[in-house]
Amino acid sequence: MTIRLLCLAALALLAPQSPHAQQPASPAPAAAAPSAPAETAANTIRSTARLVVLDMVVVDAKGNSVPDLKREDFHVTEADETQTVQNFEMPGTRAVGDDLAINSTAELDRLAPRAPVNIILLDEFNTRFEDMAFARYSLKKYLTKKESDKLSTPTMLIAVSIDNFTVLQDYTQSRAAILNALDHHFAALPWRTQQNQWLAERYATAFNTLRRVAQAVVGHPGHKNMIWVGRGFPSLNYAHATVDSENRIFTAVQDCVDKLRDARVTLYTIDPAGISANVDAYGGDAELVDPFGGNYEFAKLAKATGGRTLYGRNDVDAEIGTAIRDGASFYTLTYRPTSESYDPRKFRKIVVTVDRPGLKVITREGYYPQGPPVRVNAEKPATRLVSDLMLANNSTMVYDGVPITVKPSPSEPGAFHIHVDARALNWSAATDDKPRGAEIILMVSTFDKKGKEIKHDANVLRVTAPRSDPPTGRLERPVELPYKLPHDDKAVRVRFVVRVSSTGRIGTIDLPLVAAKP
Repeated sequence: MTIRLLCLAALALLAPQSPHAQQPASPAPAAAAPSAPAETAANTIRSTARLVVLDMVVVDAKGNSVPDLKREDFHVTEADETQTVQNFEMPGTRAVGDDLAINSTAELDRLAPRAPVNIILLDEFNTRFEDMAFARYSLKKYLTKKESDKLSTPTMLIAVSIDNFTVLQDYTQSRAAILNALDHHFAALPWRTQQNQWLAERYATAFNTLRRVAQAVVGHPGHKNMIWVGRGFPSLNYAHATVDSENRIFTAVQDCVDKLRDARVTLYTIDPAGISANVDAYGGDAELVDPFGGNYEFAKLAKATGGRTLYGRNDVDAEIGTAIRDGASFYTLTYRPTSESYDPRKFRKIVVTVDRPGLKVITREGYYPQGPPVRVNAEKPATRLVSDLMLANNSTMVYDGVPITVKPSPSEPGAFHIHVDARALNWSAATDDKPRGAEIILMVSTFDKKGKEIKHDANVLRVTAPRSDPPTGRLERPVELPYKLPHDDKAVRVRFVVRVSSTGRIGTIDLPLVAAKP
């Protein structure tokens, strides 16, 4: 099947849809139809899992972070009700030790599973070429002057255009590796930033990027500081948009906020356009009304996740430094809401204050309680489900939401054994006629030496536990999935994507294949 997805944002149809857009096709037939209700993940904020994790920065009147507050200094209310803080961590509590050196997602999850990280994203689809060149210069300037040879925080570097999502550098503490990745990345001229007929694609790229990053990093429980360098959304005046279009965008924004929240991602947005935005490139609203072109939602995304929006300055390197400094200055506290009424339709507003006068707490504004992911319909899968799978498939970014390992068979060419860790699975309860079960989507794709996809295969698999297992309760049982990959002389890489239906989490692994014949 061949799928190109525009996700929820493109459905808004704020401008005439590009003729290049295609509609998603259905995945391959299921190996077994789902028959058990889905369960919720225990470590996200949902209607049945009442644990709230708050990451926050405290700043003084000059905007400088304050790192010496104690647990008793903080006071939390949710929906106007006082909450009891159960756990509290000072800034730097989970920082990577001096004796470690992180240079990949695998090393991060193995050696420092709760360490904070930075994710720097270069927005090349809504930002002028000249502004992005200045942003890259500013990032190099900051790294050269402010950071030592070994970065204090593992950092990932990503570049996104309408056509490509590229991980320029996986998590690393090597300043030289980040600088080398910048030097070897050649950005294309984003000519579509001035073409109104590409508005839908540009919105889709923004939403897909946020969802993709959140779903990829959700398996790492540490805090993530996402520094988005660029304009985020295309310029749009809502006075000329339909109410339905505006509502669709609001829904998509809320969905992104939920995904970022569940993954503990705080978003910082940095506008590299300088003191005065280019009116021809970004629209009149960018100069007269709103630096982000009248699209208040992108600025609100940062605020909603507990981050900041930085703009209107020419010292972009200092703005990058502010975002990185905040990432190293986060307090973390957790609590369980005490409210007797827990309506999942109502927004739960969170307010955090401190006893010391003159300080401001920057954290997310609240949340909507969520229900579990919907069950998978193998015959007519939801567009968002297909989108998430294809975004995970068409990427080199490591998804660690589902811990998996893949081993080639030593005796049978093209045969693989996929191990899904027990921690990733939620098993349905047994009934009189059905054993306990878990539903998994397995997608396997091959790629040629140029990185172009050759073929992919997706199946919905339902696995069952032995009747000897307890019929209810937590079940710690891994799953082994065999897979036979047809031989293809052109294939040099295979990517395995595993999605657990009960949680919506995704794990990926890439393996090299025999080199293609000349």
